[in-house]
Order: sequence, then structure tokens, then C-alpha cells
Amino acid sequence: MSLPLSKTMRENGVRPSMGSISSPWDNAAMESLMGIVKAECVHARTYATREEAALDLFEYIEVVYNRARIHSALGYFSPVEFEEANWPTDEGRPKAA
Repeated sequence: MSLPLSKTMRENGVRPSMGSISSPWDNAAMESLMGIVKAECVHARTYATREEAALDLFEYIEVVYNRARIHSALGYFSPVEFEEANWPTDEGRPKAA
């Protein structure tokens, strides 16, 4: 982060969401997600407009990544499969995925 930006943030009571300076762990989760999105979605296409790109990214993240794609952190289940395997259907409780 630049010094003028951090000074402006401090003056306005805004705390940065990042941790210590030069910490490689701050953005690890987001960098991992963005690498996957770029490899599986963005690099495979050429978009005519920003709106087309935004719609395609939204669909990929909401439909493929969050619902169908398997995740190693979930034991190689998709989020939907993981919830179905770990939480039985409960009529009174909304599902997260």
C-alpha cells in the first residue's frame, strides 16, 4: 500500500484489511481463487464488453465454483455435495449453497 493512501486512510479512520507489511499470508486465499478463475474461465475467452465479462464471471463463480466444482478443503466434494453429506435436510433451516 502506498504511503499517501495509508495516510489518507488513517486520517479518515479507515483501517486496512491487510495485516503486517510484506506478509505473504494476507492475500493467499484470494490469490488462489483468482488463479483458478483466470485459468478456468477468463483465459479461455475474449469478451466484447465489460458487462459480458462481468456476467460470465458471476455465472462461473455462482454456478460452477460455488456449487459444482470440487474443493480440496471440503474433502473433494462440491459445496452442495458437502452440505448434503454433512447436514441432513432440515425443513426449517435454509441451506447455504
